[in-house]
Amino acid sequence: MHRLFVAIRPPAGIRSRLLGLMGGVAGARWQNEDRLHLTLRFIGEVDRHLARDVDAALASVHHPAFEVALDGLGVFDRKGASATIWAGLAPADPLRSLHRKIDRALSRVGVEPDRRAFLPHITLARLPRGSGPIGSLIGEAGGAASPPFHVSEFRLYESRLLPDGPVYTPLECYSLG
Repeated sequence: MHRLFVAIRPPAGIRSRLLGLMGGVAGARWQNEDRLHLTLRFIGEVDRHLARDVDAALASVHHPAFEVALDGLGVFDRKGASATIWAGLAPADPLRSLHRKIDRALSRVGVEPDRRAFLPHITLARLPRGSGPIGSLIGEAGGAASPPFHVSEFRLYESRLLPDGPVYTPLECYSLG
């Protein structure tokens, strides 16, 4: 079985900027450079036959290249407690459009449609229950802004869950434009 997801890998300069924002929150499990990505679609566990179909479906996606920029920080809550620190991206419209096209292509090969609302973001940290305050980090959200960067491809990744965290391996790359 393969645990798959579709994502955009930000360029090195953006990854460096994001790494520079990390720190100062007690108990946070910060992402490392290899884990920084914008998930367009989580697929989950599939057998090798469906994995081949997923690859073919993603290769059929046509979407123009576009530009986005980092646009502040946010927090996802779980049961009233902060759970994830993330960096937003703007404009969201081209990312949402690409997400919809990927979702439709995957549905054609039997992958269940994504039922969750799509909020374009890059996860920076996971927070354990009762972690320290994050207000000062979010208050400095201007540090999460960036010049626009060009998005000309998306990738299919395999995720292996290991005791010290997931390992993401790019399997295929698909060009935009």
